[in-house]
Amino acid sequence: MTERINIRELALETLLAIREDGRQSHFVVRDVLERYGWLTDQERAFYLRLTEGTLEYQIRLDYILNLFSKTKTDRMKPVIREILRMGVYQLAFMDSVPDSAAVNESVRLAGRKGFSGLKGFVNGVLRNISRHPERIVYPSMDEPVQCLSVRYSMPEFLVSGWIDAFGLETAEIICRGFLEQNEVTIRVRSREEDRLSSGKEDGSSAGLENGSSAGTENVLRELEQDGVQLERAPYVPDAWYIRNEGNPAELAAFEEGGFLMQDVSSQLAVRCAGIRPGDLVYDLCAAPGGKSLLAADLLEGCGKVISGDLTEAKADLIRENVERCRVKNIEIEVHDAAAALPERFGKADVVIADVPCSGYGVIGKKPDIKYRASREKEKELAALQRKILSNAVSYVRPGGILLFSTCTIAETENEDNVKWLLDSFPLESKDLTGDLPDALLADDRVRETAKRGYVQLLPGVHHCDGFFFAKLCRTV
Repeated sequence: MTERINIRELALETLLAIREDGRQSHFVVRDVLERYGWLTDQERAFYLRLTEGTLEYQIRLDYILNLFSKTKTDRMKPVIREILRMGVYQLAFMDSVPDSAAVNESVRLAGRKGFSGLKGFVNGVLRNISRHPERIVYPSMDEPVQCLSVRYSMPEFLVSGWIDAFGLETAEIICRGFLEQNEVTIRVRSREEDRLSSGKEDGSSAGLENGSSAGTENVLRELEQDGVQLERAPYVPDAWYIRNEGNPAELAAFEEGGFLMQDVSSQLAVRCAGIRPGDLVYDLCAAPGGKSLLAADLLEGCGKVISGDLTEAKADLIRENVERCRVKNIEIEVHDAAAALPERFGKADVVIADVPCSGYGVIGKKPDIKYRASREKEKELAALQRKILSNAVSYVRPGGILLFSTCTIAETENEDNVKWLLDSFPLESKDLTGDLPDALLADDRVRETAKRGYVQLLPGVHHCDGFFFAKLCRTV
């Protein structure tokens, strides 16, 4: 007989672990689902909706609570604050949950967690919210920063920065984009047996209308036979959306190295680096290894990728993916990219430096990022990035390419670092317009910056994560 579990209590414990222990939300949620693998599909779906939704809409939920509670959220006990946030989320966003259930279960949960003396407080606040929705009046666009902050649950300093950088209309599109359903994007690749059976080392096959190899066509057929609903993703070949619920890593094609989870933006950046068979590629901050694997596939079995990251745990993530995909020309190492390796100076044809960053571009997938963000952290990260980039430049041979990338939307970490690189080192920017698809070049901002060697992709505006990359050539 399986153990009974209160799903709301499980969601509460998850939210407290994220906020109090400082762990990243996607890791906490993953661990919980693994620990309680016997949950039904309905229980799993309810847990994910309540946990992720409460986290994602925290600022908006606190705004509502502060309209009705004399004790403001920043002065509440953490357990009670999370219970109330969960209760308001159910009232405001979960139509399948009756208001009475949202209120009563929240009150019971307060008692179960040892706060019987505050059950009346929880009951009163939530019942008032459920009975008087007309009292919830959001800020108007007369105050655009506060309005977008509350409406889309985004910290004001991020909203303000995006309005300054991109204008009010685009800033709202970015904020809205984070709250839309996130796509599960995969890169389909040829497995070793498919390449061998095709008679070509790279598995290429002329005449395929969509540009995929014979090997990737085999993987796509197998996925469809397994009931996977696929939709082609934009901008790059072999990128697909999976529309089914469930964990793609449980599919046989994944276990056999037929695909890996990788956003379109990351695939596009690596393809723009111009990697060719025979190249030596360094991937400096490589975990979990998606860019290294794409680089190795582009080498078509001729050349090598040296793929490293800071800790043994991160190297293990790369190793796991490389072994699953049975790729032989990737060398994995543990190394701090901020520490120079003089013996490698001037040897690499391509260096991939996807440096640590604030991660604003993936807030839609990791919403806790926005609550830990600050201008001070941006500046600290930019300084670390420059240490890594200084080494990255040294590894590039004359005529070779530095691909600098981040998954953020912060000028201090992106454009400012490109300017610093060009001012400080023998580098020149490479026009990217010939590397980008027409669908992106139709965007005036992308087209103009691509001529100067960099691209900022924006959630909601483009069909991918927020991502930045620059292509720079070492001149001497």
